[in-house]
Amino acid sequence: MGNSRKLSLAIAGLILGASLVACDDGRGGAESAAKEFAAAVAALDVGSVAFDGKDSAVAKQQVLDVFKSLDPDKPTVETGELSLDGDTASVPLNYTWKIGSGEWKYTVSAEFTKSGDKWLTVWNPASLVPELAENEILTKGMQSPQRADILGAGDAKLVTYRPVVKVGIDKPLLGSANASASATKLAELVGVDSAAYAEQVSASGAEAFVAAITLREEGRTVTDKQIAAIPGARAIPESLPLAPSRTFARAVLGSVGEATAEQIEASGGELTAGDMTGIGGLQQQYDAQLRGIDAVVIRAHRADLTREQINAAGTDPRRVVFETAPTPGTPLKTTLDPALQSLAETTLAGVDPASAIVALRPSTGAVLAAASGPGSNGYNTAMLGQYAPGSIFKMVDSLAMIRNGLTPDSKVECTPTLKVDGRTFKNSEGYPKDSLGSVALRDAFAHSCNTAFIAARDTVTQTDLEAAAVAMGVAVEAPKLGAVAFLGSVPGEAAGTEHAASMIGQGKVLLSPLAAAVMAGSVAKGSPVSPQLVLNPDAGATGGTPGEPTAEAASPSSTVTPEAPSQASEKPITAEEAAALSDMMRAVVTSGHAGFLSSVPGEPVGAKTGTAEYGKETPPKTHAWIVAVHGDLAVAVFVEDGGLGATTSGPLLKQFLTAAG
Repeated sequence: MGNSRKLSLAIAGLILGASLVACDDGRGGAESAAKEFAAAVAALDVGSVAFDGKDSAVAKQQVLDVFKSLDPDKPTVETGELSLDGDTASVPLNYTWKIGSGEWKYTVSAEFTKSGDKWLTVWNPASLVPELAENEILTKGMQSPQRADILGAGDAKLVTYRPVVKVGIDKPLLGSANASASATKLAELVGVDSAAYAEQVSASGAEAFVAAITLREEGRTVTDKQIAAIPGARAIPESLPLAPSRTFARAVLGSVGEATAEQIEASGGELTAGDMTGIGGLQQQYDAQLRGIDAVVIRAHRADLTREQINAAGTDPRRVVFETAPTPGTPLKTTLDPALQSLAETTLAGVDPASAIVALRPSTGAVLAAASGPGSNGYNTAMLGQYAPGSIFKMVDSLAMIRNGLTPDSKVECTPTLKVDGRTFKNSEGYPKDSLGSVALRDAFAHSCNTAFIAARDTVTQTDLEAAAVAMGVAVEAPKLGAVAFLGSVPGEAAGTEHAASMIGQGKVLLSPLAAAVMAGSVAKGSPVSPQLVLNPDAGATGGTPGEPTAEAASPSSTVTPEAPSQASEKPITAEEAAALSDMMRAVVTSGHAGFLSSVPGEPVGAKTGTAEYGKETPPKTHAWIVAVHGDLAVAVFVEDGGLGATTSGPLLKQFLTAAG
């Protein structure tokens, strides 16, 4: 009985197993092979796939060759519903590529065959790209749209395409002439290093055009006739996005050139060698907005097709499998006034040390000029400089003192010297003796009495100074500016000699020329000025490292604030407080250090001079400052190593205001 039962169970098991095998028609294995192939193609690595009719290692290399020009892009590949016919199967593969701003989608069929108990993938290039033949690959071409302009006040074109000529040696035109001799002559003509250029020409290929220099068409002195007289030399007309001159607002605007290795590496595949991109300033910060989006065309063609064959064919033998149209860039609108920017640069042209002039409109915060002189060597001193402000900071002291109950007529003590914790502070050389003693705050401000302001340190705390600075729009961020800037740093805590030094704009107090103009502008406006340079910042502006002379970049609202306000109050300057400060700034012109500004035509000028010692030399070097308000214009002038503010920066300010009208 037991044996019979065991036999029956065994027979039943055999019947059940046979029926299960009959139900398994191979679909599961084929689907598994299809999914494996789809995943391998999505990774562009088919080395682990078992092929029918192709060695896996050879197939792996062929897939890499087909898609090489699309690197680093990879597709997503999804399988559709499998069709089974005995020992063969086919599966639709749905490809999706993200190419630039476009999406390339297509569906191809992959075939599979069963060999023994294993499903193999049938090798066919058309399962990679529609109609791709065995000896074909893809290549990707890109064409950039014309770069958008940078505009200034009234939509004036600050940076736009301007005609240039690219001058160089075109080696096929040399004939029997000596390449090195021609290169040397051309280099001497256009003013480049002749030895280095001759070596570059000699090292280049026989068909190369080797550029020596690019010259603006407007105003060039080297003529086409002079260039043509040199064997092999040639001038090729082009146009490039340029400012009105090579130096115009360069530290602020930046420039356009071939992407650097560092930029290419940081771009995540967006930039490749030879691409034109923004370098420094607004050009780099807003590169994506200005550059737009490249047109992309992907073509299929024989792997051995040469450039000569393409050019000789009459019609392009390559077939287009995908393309996108270019998206033009969006012009960047700024508040820079071309006339005032040029005037500021002309005013600083003869200043050897680093220097700056910043002019803004207090009523709106619009930055009209942000010029850094030739001594700044390309650095954006105007907006990024971090310097002790000296006595222009007495505007902040005075606001704190007014908030403690003083008025411009209140008496303060101006002594020849004052000791704080063993350190002696004194007034500047030549301080008028008749302004010593008990004098009005207005007079102490007009003549810049250091001791009177340091003596107020017991009633004006460091926190009061910080709060007053913030109330005047400095030592804060600038959310509307649209560019990298330093708006000052005023520590909220300081004691002894450091607090005393803060009262005369030294110690750890730092401002930029832009911050100094904002401070003066807040007095003119009667409320804090929030500076604005860029009017239409794109949210996609690229990031970067603030403070680098050729690569400053950041988000549109970025500022550099080394020390954020700690306990400063949120009480902004009021119209009444600003009126008292305006009274005192006017006194600087009518009876103080800046009498030379009284002859400036137009509305009355109010000003404050400043001299800040720095370094360890004896006597110490000094920063020279002056700020002024003139109607709806606030201006700061700074010279890094400049003696006294009144005698160094003052004449520059007078020249600027007089010419500005």
